Amino acid sequence: MAKPKQKTAKPAAAKKASKTHAQKAHALKIPVPARDKLDPATQAYFAKCDEKIGFVPNVLLSYSFDAKKLRGFTDMYNELMLGESGLSKLEREMIAVAVSSINHCFYCLTAHGAAVRQLSGDPKLGEQMVMNYRVADLTPKMRAALDFAAKLTERPDKIVESDRETLRKAGWSDKDIWDIASTASFFNMSNRMAAAIEMNPNDEYHGAFR
Repeated sequence: MAKPKQKTAKPAAAKKASKTHAQKAHALKIPVPARDKLDPATQAYFAKCDEKIGFVPNVLLSYSFDAKKLRGFTDMYNELMLGESGLSKLEREMIAVAVSSINHCFYCLTAHGAAVRQLSGDPKLGEQMVMNYRVADLTPKMRAALDFAAKLTERPDKIVESDRETLRKAGWSDKDIWDIASTASFFNMSNRMAAAIEMNPNDEYHGAFR
């Protein structure tokens, strides 16, 4: 599994919080395994989360009942959001938030809204992205990417060549278009999973980087 994001402000009761949140990660009657019952790779990954950000995100706890499902999720997430790309990490997080805003995903808006605040150093931008990306002071290039992600979310059957050409004219390469689409698509899936199981965001996200 790839490494978690860089360290955030670490709460004093981080380890206690992680254990508490494990009991309410989601609404399904699928218990979150005790840490010592997880396979060694997952234990090591969660220990790295504790070390770097002070807690284990509830999305990971939610998947932890099945090591294969967890690895599939984290491998895809880390490649899309942290791997090499023509899009910066902030740009990818902004796509995640724009999509999650349309889908009203409480978990992803809370977690990735915090990531936008962290990476941009701009709490106002984080709030604007959560509420409506169209009110944010964005470059024409980034606005084109978010418009595409929004259309892919709301009207995927209406995507046509002129939409891709608009991205090219804004300065995105075809590989970038792939990454924009992949990120938007991944978060549409994640938003729906979070809604289906009533996934709860960790409390630590709410006050971070404000």
